[in-house]
Amino acid sequence: MSEAEKQQLLRALRDGREVLGASLAGLDEKLAARKPANGGWSVRECVEHVVNVEEYLLGRLRAATEIPQPQENPKREAKIAAYAADRTRKIEAPPLSHAHGRFAAVPEALAAFDAARAGVMGWLEPFGGDLRCWVTDHPMVPGPVTCYETLVMIAAHPKRHAEQIEEIRKELAAGRT
Repeated sequence: MSEAEKQQLLRALRDGREVLGASLAGLDEKLAARKPANGGWSVRECVEHVVNVEEYLLGRLRAATEIPQPQENPKREAKIAAYAADRTRKIEAPPLSHAHGRFAAVPEALAAFDAARAGVMGWLEPFGGDLRCWVTDHPMVPGPVTCYETLVMIAAHPKRHAEQIEEIRKELAAGRT
């Protein structure tokens, strides 16, 4: 992995946090707790889900094992990035990532996300090896995934849900619930 790729990942991780934060700006807690008419998650549940995933995937990074040869697959990496960001494709979240009311308010959930994201950044920043020589697993991807692929997913995930939060907010603001 080149230094440029590492810096790109760090930028994407920072951008994901900014996009998530922007989607929550000025949000009323009553609105954050309401579910849309389609029965989907509330904004608070979306944020809790993002926190759960971030914490889980940080654990997977920490549990990664080194392999002798890098597993570089640009097509797969691009597919993961595109799939993670594409809101037109619904993805059923694995049960371990579902919201269970951990947080009483969105700022509390966002603080938990920030702590987990700091853990991810703290894991990546000093990393000196090739992320493609380290593998872990993911509940939604068959076979081993490289830590590079995992970080691509981690970076894209909050952006995906920021779009979902915007959709929920628009629906609730229009009074369709």
